[in-house]
Amino acid sequence: MMTNSKLFSDSKKVIPSGVNSPVRYFEPYPFFTKKSNGAYLWDVENKKYIDFCNGYGALLLGHRRKEIINAVSNQLSKGTLYCTPTEAETELSKLIIGNFPSIDKVRLVNTGGEATMTAIRLARGFTKKKKIIKFEGCYHGAHDSVLVKAGSGSAHNGISVSEGGLDEVSKNTLVVQYNNIEDFQKTIKQNKDIAGVIVEPILANMGLILPEKNFLYDLRKITKENNIPLIFDEVVTGFRVAPGGAQEHFGIKPDITTMAKALSNGFTIAAVGGRKEIIDLLSPEGKVYQASTFAGNPISVSAAISSIKTINKLKNKLYSKLERFNLLFTTALDDMATDMHIAHQINFTASMFQIFFTNKPVINYETSKKADSKKFQKMFRTLLKKGIFIAPSQFEVVFLSDTHTENDLNKTLDAYDAALKSVKN
Repeated sequence: MMTNSKLFSDSKKVIPSGVNSPVRYFEPYPFFTKKSNGAYLWDVENKKYIDFCNGYGALLLGHRRKEIINAVSNQLSKGTLYCTPTEAETELSKLIIGNFPSIDKVRLVNTGGEATMTAIRLARGFTKKKKIIKFEGCYHGAHDSVLVKAGSGSAHNGISVSEGGLDEVSKNTLVVQYNNIEDFQKTIKQNKDIAGVIVEPILANMGLILPEKNFLYDLRKITKENNIPLIFDEVVTGFRVAPGGAQEHFGIKPDITTMAKALSNGFTIAAVGGRKEIIDLLSPEGKVYQASTFAGNPISVSAAISSIKTINKLKNKLYSKLERFNLLFTTALDDMATDMHIAHQINFTASMFQIFFTNKPVINYETSKKADSKKFQKMFRTLLKKGIFIAPSQFEVVFLSDTHTENDLNKTLDAYDAALKSVKN
């Protein structure tokens, strides 16, 4: 039987660091997945894990969701890639627009990073300005404009600005503290060449950090007053927080929205949408260039159509169930850590949560980075031994899915009890 250690040794010979995305690595080596179903993963050594990484939020409906697999199987019998328009692309676009009132038109792309890159290019094309404002700890993909004081794997690996990036590009990215509206206002006043503002409405790549009261409302108000396009990066929150994403949850309409992950429940697709006068700038009729061979491929489109239809069908029960599970779980977790006298903060909303080992509220990049990541790693390793898989970084999030059961949550709480004891000791 193949072992995880042997496969990792083999992978390091042909793949940089042995992984195809930095956050997948953890010491001494990651496990290699053989199969998945529902809320579970099995590695090559046949160990079963309850999965709370959930494709970093993509698998709202769980692994191998029947409706989605059936839709994809049906499309596979017809073809995998045409590079011509299909009726299904229009159907998917209408479904997205129906769920997101801020979106008049939408273009399908492949990844969240491609969507945010296109959104920023659109903002610059629309305003004819250069500078972009982003917020510390917000992760918008691995392209130069936004890989500055970013979250996710870059935060985990301590990379503030990636080597190989161009100073000429990053100097046009202004970084502001999240949840600090005064800092934002000051930056707006000091710079007259701002093309757009991009933000994760809920930070899900710096652990989980929630917007403080009125922060997003004030962002929208100030950007409108200054005629600056506001971009909501809903790659994580789109469909996961609500059918219409965080913007539905908070009642705010951005000018441009990006989404991916839960859009297709595990298939490769993303989208950028927004106001008609902005999105219509895209080529070929507009002068903002964007293109991709695989954009709108029928496999991913069929998965996304099925995913949105399933979410819309279940939404009255789905979101309330996940919120209830999350509240019960995080309340119990908080009680455990409190009883053990472990300094901690738990941030949670909808179907997402994260625990930080610190005695101060975690409200931005700075306070998140001050949490004890060594304790988190100790907790992570104990959870893994107990068959619980969460993302292997303090700067990611624990995600619930529709397929998690009360029994799964009880088993997981038992594992967290042991993990917290290991942290205390």
